[in-house]
Amino acid sequence: MELACRKCKFISADSSVCKNCGGTELTKEWYGYVIIIDPEQSDIAKKLGVKIPGKYALKVG
Repeated sequence: MELACRKCKFISADSSVCKNCGGTELTKEWYGYVIIIDPEQSDIAKKLGVKIPGKYALKVG
């Protein structure tokens, strides 16, 4: 099961701690996602404030 961090929206599988920010508030209630490969070159990553490559939820419930 994939869980999204409520703090940074990073999506990870089978984890109780966010691998991106270390947050512990993970939820299975998230909608849509974007995969960021190169945050420094991505306009979407800049708009979302993403600095680390990975899968991010667009909306966290």
